Amino acid sequence: MNYFLIALKFLTTLNFKLSKEIKEKDYGRSLLYFPFVGILIGGILSVISLIFNFLPQTVLVAIILLTSAIITGALHLDGFADTCDGFYGSKSKEEILRIMHDSRIGVMAAVGLFLLLLLKFSLIISLPKYILWRALIMICCFSRWVQTLGCLVSYAGNEGKAKFFIKYARKKDVVLSGIFTIFFSFILFGLKGIVIFLFSSLPALLFIHYAKFKIGGMTGDTIGAVNEISELSNLLFILIWT
Repeated sequence: MNYFLIALKFLTTLNFKLSKEIKEKDYGRSLLYFPFVGILIGGILSVISLIFNFLPQTVLVAIILLTSAIITGALHLDGFADTCDGFYGSKSKEEILRIMHDSRIGVMAAVGLFLLLLLKFSLIISLPKYILWRALIMICCFSRWVQTLGCLVSYAGNEGKAKFFIKYARKKDVVLSGIFTIFFSFILFGLKGIVIFLFSSLPALLFIHYAKFKIGGMTGDTIGAVNEISELSNLLFILIWT
């Protein structure tokens, strides 16, 4: 239970005290529960979509995106923005990490965030309302599992909590949570859910490979970025196959 609460505390803005002191290895053990926290986040978004279902689709989608940012503290959006700034252009690993660590937002971060949110908005608004609640749960579950996948490579930064997630990540936890995510995708969308899962994994794997090439591994920012990329790809393939 403590591992689930660590995942919940890290992936959301919920502020609570844990009964036990967190050890470094506990971060790695909590990866098993990332998809479960994703389901919780997606469940909240799906409830919001049902409550405000009477509103025009454009307003409904804006509320969903706003709620998502509030629940997560825009953590992954921030990582995506920093990654856009750092990865743009031909720079050394040290320069990329320095830029990503800088709290100031650059042009590429602003453009990247705008395009990301525009794509999310366009994809969600294009989904039929009767499958919207299922799609919201699936993308949150899937993208949080992809974060665990990104933790299986080397840590490229210097400090940060992501270092402990990566250092103590266990393949068996990632595999088990992946099996659960596939099964849950099947529950939501049947055999199409499995196909969607497989195709949605490809952009994530490509990005993780690119991050290894660019900076030698993953950081907290690139894990946030791969989360956003996974949500986009998942939404796209849900739209295509449902």
